[in-house]
Amino acid sequence: MERWWFRSIAAAFGITTICCFWIVGPLVSPFHDAIYHWNGPASTIFIPSFLDFICVWVIFGCLLLASQAIKKGSAKIWTGIMFWLPWAALKSLSLLMNWNVAPWISLGVLGICIIVYLLFTLLFKPMHQAGFERLQRLTTSFFCLVGVYGALIMVQLMWFGWEARGFNGPLPLHRAKTSHLEMKGDHPRLIWIVLDELSYQQVFGHRFQNLSLPAFDQLAKQSTVFTHVVPAGIATEIIMPSLMAGVPVDQIRPSSTGRTLLIHNMSTHRWQTFDPHDTVFSDALSATYTTAIAGWYNPYCRILPEVLDRCFWTVDMPSQNKMLPQSSFLENMFNPVLLSSSIINRIPSAIIHGNRPDNLISKLHIASYQKISDESDRLIRDSSVDFILIHMSIPHPGGIYNQATHSFASQHSSYIDNLALADLYLSHVRSLLDSMGQWDSSAVVVMGDHSWRTKLLWANSPDWTPDEQLASDGGQFDDRPAYIVKLPKQTKGNAIVLPFDAVHTRILLDYIMQKRILSPEDLSAWVSSLTDRKQ
Repeated sequence: MERWWFRSIAAAFGITTICCFWIVGPLVSPFHDAIYHWNGPASTIFIPSFLDFICVWVIFGCLLLASQAIKKGSAKIWTGIMFWLPWAALKSLSLLMNWNVAPWISLGVLGICIIVYLLFTLLFKPMHQAGFERLQRLTTSFFCLVGVYGALIMVQLMWFGWEARGFNGPLPLHRAKTSHLEMKGDHPRLIWIVLDELSYQQVFGHRFQNLSLPAFDQLAKQSTVFTHVVPAGIATEIIMPSLMAGVPVDQIRPSSTGRTLLIHNMSTHRWQTFDPHDTVFSDALSATYTTAIAGWYNPYCRILPEVLDRCFWTVDMPSQNKMLPQSSFLENMFNPVLLSSSIINRIPSAIIHGNRPDNLISKLHIASYQKISDESDRLIRDSSVDFILIHMSIPHPGGIYNQATHSFASQHSSYIDNLALADLYLSHVRSLLDSMGQWDSSAVVVMGDHSWRTKLLWANSPDWTPDEQLASDGGQFDDRPAYIVKLPKQTKGNAIVLPFDAVHTRILLDYIMQKRILSPEDLSAWVSSLTDRKQ
């Protein structure tokens, strides 16, 4: 006798694999992107993913077993699952691939599925039973095969979860020793500020009407402004390792532990290990600097601990499978549904700290900004820390500030508002250093990792505003990031109009630390020498 119950359970496993692949897929991906950027315990993303899969499997298993046990209603139960799958597959693919599927398309597909199912139920006759059973056996075999693939995925999920255990636990940092502090020479304090997605065009080139950026204007009057910087890329996760290592990078490949990183060097066309001891931070330690980072998105504290005396990083945004780093594993069991459904997105959720999911992203972005701002303040106030990277999450869209009310905003905000917030933050850093009497004596490098990715990313977003459309001249992309260098004791503004590859930032910072660049004239001459070498 055929074990129909076993085939039903196996088929349910295959159906679950199709429906839940967007939840477990990012965690078993060979690129390990989801776990690389996860800022919470590994258990709060792996355990919920595993339990969500099991729960859905149990539901489908019960339905399929019921369809076999209740012969009279088997067709209705089975076809109900079949006609629901197209909509579920669309949702899974759109979430997994980050497709921007309009709500009306999703609801339209769901509506068609429901209508077809109702028509099938009304028109189904006993004489159709034999044909239905043949189709049922065929689809059951198909789902059983998919279930085999699903079983391999679950084994991989458990293995990667085990490898990532404790990956965000505290790692031993470099920690400057007393002897190291006593060796400190007379060198300038160096503050390296990366403002995510800061556009030269929007700050200095063709500023949006009524946008006031007094801190940037004041800084430009006593700094060197680069007008034609060639970015190191368009993705932050690739750009920052490139800037820190000083090599052109076009791909990265994190490990399953999230602690090691391979980078693809465009010059040599080879993969190489990202070596913390071959970065600007190791250079700073050699120059008797004390090193620190307060940043977002990139797991600096995991990939650079040996060359950092202080470190903080955060990314409060949902992962690809809509789980949140700050949520418990129990909360994250529900977050994929609560944060991905266009219908449920309109319902207040007590599970997600009382926030409405439709503006949760903005609130999490605000939280990231505040955390990094607070930590960077602590680093700046500690004068013993003299080489600091501050990687800020602004003016990166979406908007989190209202320049009219001078307050944070979780909606009705834009990239233009975020530029005003970036200006406010720059003013804050300057006032801190001024209060310590260290602004004039410090070297301050302010730059965008990349420019505002208008038509590359944001122009097709439903959050794109008329102001952004106007500011970008119809969504045109200008790839120049802002790049401003204030040298110690510099009082006059200067401009470098020659093309400058941002990948040379490591060398620039090294030369400032080594006092090989002391004046705007030194800086201009060095950039000219780079241009002559390229020619």
